[in-house]
Amino acid sequence: MTGVKICGIRDTQTMALCARLKVDWVGFVFCEASPRFVTADDALRLHESAPSGHEGGPLRVGLFVKSADDFIEQVLQTVPLDILQIYDTPERATEIQSRFGRPVWQARGIARHSDLPTDPGMAGYVIEAPKQEQDHRPGGLGRTFDWSLTRNWTSPSFWMLAGGLNPLNVLRAIQESQTPAVDVSSGVESTSGCKSAELIEKFVQNSRKALDLKSKLS
Repeated sequence: MTGVKICGIRDTQTMALCARLKVDWVGFVFCEASPRFVTADDALRLHESAPSGHEGGPLRVGLFVKSADDFIEQVLQTVPLDILQIYDTPERATEIQSRFGRPVWQARGIARHSDLPTDPGMAGYVIEAPKQEQDHRPGGLGRTFDWSLTRNWTSPSFWMLAGGLNPLNVLRAIQESQTPAVDVSSGVESTSGCKSAELIEKFVQNSRKALDLKSKLS
């Protein structure tokens, strides 16, 4: 079954919905430039409102953008994150994974096949459209890339597809990219930063159709 991550959670109702839908991961954004920004205290409140990963709930992913060790440590002292999603250089992502002893997913912007990562030392990768000069923040921009670039790629570790996904295109994205998991943020929002329960339900439902379709074709 295709894994599903709902990123940019900011309210307990959405946390409860993700737990009910058996979403695999939820993302907390610790980047002030994002309309989905939460503080460590906000994230703790959200974490405590739904079953943890050990209790059968979604794993908690913390998204950090060029963050200093002190800031990451402060967040981790407040809220127990299972995975760190890092927007920084490969070297910095490796340092963070080593220092904090948690799996790190490095975000990678892909414009061509040669941009795809080859380092097996990283726990995972979030593969999305490349950052552009006018962008003031990563992710949540609703921008896609050529999904076929990943079709014949042998990933060195776990990866998920992100960027511009929504309930209408997620099934096609899974089929074209052959991704094992999908990550959505703005594509399931009614307004910027505000998640829509209806869109989340449709996204999860359509993501899981990929398995049914694959079974029928095999």
